[in-house]
Amino acid sequence: MNTPKIIISEIDLERLERLLESLPANAFPGKAALEAELDRADIVPAAQVPANVVTMNSEVKFSVSSSNETFCLRLVYPKDVNGAGTISILAPVGGALLGLSQGEEIEWPGSGGSVIKVRIEEILYQPERSGDFHR
Repeated sequence: MNTPKIIISEIDLERLERLLESLPANAFPGKAALEAELDRADIVPAAQVPANVVTMNSEVKFSVSSSNETFCLRLVYPKDVNGAGTISILAPVGGALLGLSQGEEIEWPGSGGSVIKVRIEEILYQPERSGDFHR
């Protein structure tokens, strides 16, 4: 499967790099994959993030092909996970969502060596689209 281009804001990149640097090397199973995604991303100022791209704190409707389930979740930093309605950037699916555009899909390593195929159905809320650049 071709890997889609991803776009990440400068603010999100800076915060995510600080978060990853603060964690031990084996802190969570998808750390290397998330770091690889950040390395290959197109980095843009927050005001230039397209409205159809998943950023941190975006509320996203996505589907997981292996289960045929659709979810609506807000992509958040670990400190902001509050149960239902949020997913951490450190969760395999959370890391897979960041930077994708509506309509795109990606394969992401899941737990136990499985592969998760995630498709962005709709971006219900994006902070940058709403002018909230410093959330």
